[in-house]
Amino acid sequence: MYDVTNYRLQRCLTVLNARWLTDMTSCEHNRCVYIGDNIVKCVHRLDVQGAVTQWDVNDSPSGLSANAAHNVLVTCFVVRKIKEFSSHGDLLRELTPRDVIVTWHAIQTRSGQFIVSHGSYGDPVHRVCMISAEGRHIVSASSRSKSPGSDTDQYK
Repeated sequence: MYDVTNYRLQRCLTVLNARWLTDMTSCEHNRCVYIGDNIVKCVHRLDVQGAVTQWDVNDSPSGLSANAAHNVLVTCFVVRKIKEFSSHGDLLRELTPRDVIVTWHAIQTRSGQFIVSHGSYGDPVHRVCMISAEGRHIVSASSRSKSPGSDTDQYK
C-alpha cells in the first residue's frame, strides 16, 4: 500500500494461497481491496486491518469493480457472466448478456447500465458496449467493425 500523496510505501499485505491474480479493485466505503484469483476461482478480500477472507466465484474471474451500492462486480470471461456479490461474498445476482463473447471487464454506471469490454483472440468482435440495467440487451456499442485491430474504430 502506498501513500496517495507522496507515493511512499506504507505497508505490504500478504494474500496466502493466492495463485493467479487477475484483477483488483477497492471500495472506500467498505475500506477494503478485492483481488480476483483465476486458479482458485475466488475473490480475496483484504480489509484495512490486514484481515484476509475469500469467497468462491465458481467460475474464473477476469475483471473486478465496485458499484455505487458498494457491491463487487466479478466478470467471468469463460462463461460470459457478470456476477454481483455483496462485500462479504453473498451472490446477489448473475447476468448473462446476449451477443457478448468472452467478457473481460464490466463497470456499472449510476443509472444501472453496464459498460462491458469483450472479445478475445480469434473472436470476430472486440468492443466496448453498454448493456441494459437488467443485463440482457446491448444498448450501444463502440465499434461497428467486425475485425479486431488497433486502428480507428477497432479494439483488441
